[in-house]
Amino acid sequence: MNWHLLGLTFITVFLSELGDKSQLAAIALSGRSQSPRAVFLGTAGALLLTSLLGALAGGAVAEFLPTRLLKAIAAVGFAVLAVRLLWFNNEASQDEL
Repeated sequence: MNWHLLGLTFITVFLSELGDKSQLAAIALSGRSQSPRAVFLGTAGALLLTSLLGALAGGAVAEFLPTRLLKAIAAVGFAVLAVRLLWFNNEASQDEL
């Protein structure tokens, strides 16, 4: 096992998950629940499953597409999201006023 890769992946996911909406949902659920342990196990299981699916899907896609193309697809996807957030989200908030 590549321990360096394991540690790097752990740190990256840990830092990216701090303060996201799933963590806030877990805080809200555990605050109203009689069993915070069950909330912890449920959220931990969900994060493990989504991470497993992402790793398996990434490995499968990497078999068919070259890394450079995958990076280009990801870059275009993030650029599209940025444009939508900058222009279209602003129009929606003006309509609500």
